Amino acid sequence: MTRRSCAIYGVGIVCASLLVIGISLIVAQVFQTLIHNRLKKEITLTEGSRVFETWKNPPPPVFMQYFFFNVTNPDDFLDGAKPIVSQVGPYTYREYRAKENVTFVDNGTRVSAYQPKTFVFLPERSVGDPDDDMITTINIPAVAVMNKVKDSFWKSSMVSIWMNSLNVGMFMTRSVNELLWGFKDPLLSRIHPMNPEIDEYFGLMYKKNGSNDGEFVYHTGEADFMDYGRVATFKGESKLSLWTSEQSNMINGTDGSAFHPLLSKTERLYIFSPDLCRSIFMEFEKDVKVKGLPAYRFTPPRDVLASKEENPANEGFCVSPKECLGTGLLKVSVCRKGAPVVTSFPHFYLGDEKYSNAIEGLDPVREHHQTYLDLNPTTGVPIRASKRAQINILINRISGFPKTKSLNETIFPVMFINETVVIDDVSAAKLHKLLLMVSLVSNFPLVLVGLGAILLLVFIGLIVCECKQKDTDLSRTTVFFSNQ
Repeated sequence: MTRRSCAIYGVGIVCASLLVIGISLIVAQVFQTLIHNRLKKEITLTEGSRVFETWKNPPPPVFMQYFFFNVTNPDDFLDGAKPIVSQVGPYTYREYRAKENVTFVDNGTRVSAYQPKTFVFLPERSVGDPDDDMITTINIPAVAVMNKVKDSFWKSSMVSIWMNSLNVGMFMTRSVNELLWGFKDPLLSRIHPMNPEIDEYFGLMYKKNGSNDGEFVYHTGEADFMDYGRVATFKGESKLSLWTSEQSNMINGTDGSAFHPLLSKTERLYIFSPDLCRSIFMEFEKDVKVKGLPAYRFTPPRDVLASKEENPANEGFCVSPKECLGTGLLKVSVCRKGAPVVTSFPHFYLGDEKYSNAIEGLDPVREHHQTYLDLNPTTGVPIRASKRAQINILINRISGFPKTKSLNETIFPVMFINETVVIDDVSAAKLHKLLLMVSLVSNFPLVLVGLGAILLLVFIGLIVCECKQKDTDLSRTTVFFSNQ
């Protein structure tokens, strides 16, 4: 056997080996399984894991924007006209939310933590000075008090007299800072000496700068990667006791800051929100890219805040059968000390049109009012997110209060928030490297198949050349003997 023949056979053997091994590994998904198992072990809430430190103190900056609805015709509205509002904002704050008192419990299978939130005003990202800018809006303390005493003739008469003597009406004009962080309310101050449990101060974010929502206990994800970051208990309870059904009181999902790796487009992601006093779910919408990183966009569908007629599962969120609101609204008075507070998406996005049509100046637009999460599907890391929610007050005619005699039931918008985060450049670079490593390891069998394919072409070329060489030698031999 010649040296050339040995080379051809050697190439053929190596080619066949690479193709067989590569195809076998692809079919068996050996390397993909290995890297996925590695990710499941690395992405856990345990000391020394790849994500634990960033979970405790997330590096990407979080920004909280506040938008207010300034009422331009309060007197006309009280006389029965359609309310007119103009949106004012944003007033932007940098939000710091490092976790504190992080402690492993239940033999290390769970971890407890508190998450205080601190807000620092950013004038360069805001439309004005929150100390100087004035907003006319519904007098929330007055409406809350009127609703509280409406069933008692004597109490309602007393409160009505106080409101007249203090010149307290259905609307108030306050600075942005006062509306957010608190002011001493005259009506509450009059009630406080007789009922010390009622605070004299009111603010939409009163006592929330530097405070926390309570203790969270999370699953670490060691036993099951699908449980990574999932809330086990909130304030020591594994379920709520606010709503009227077991399903509505369930604490489902994570707190919105962490999600399990290896996400699927077909799954529902659940998030427990103390601000909404309930869990919500999100579904896949589309593929996106952020800073070159692939991500799945998840958004809450209409079903989340649908009426009980559209989604019977939501009947448990009705405070009472008479207080079931339409699609796009959630009455949260059960966790707001009885105040008639209603939450929705901004401008009543995904809600019944009658709510946005009832207020002149509202225009729900998906681009500006949709809540979404952009998650890297391999690691579950949030790449970009925007949480948008609106605070509204339910107002209507209240017996015993002449100021409300011309009012029809209205869901009146007060303010909406836009809480945003985008992965920082350093974290994005680290994630790029991790995804590259995952891709290389997962695709190693394809590299073997590729090399095998190249060698197959070389092998075929050598065979062709060998055949041509034999034909040439045969021709020369034939010519030589014919000349003899």
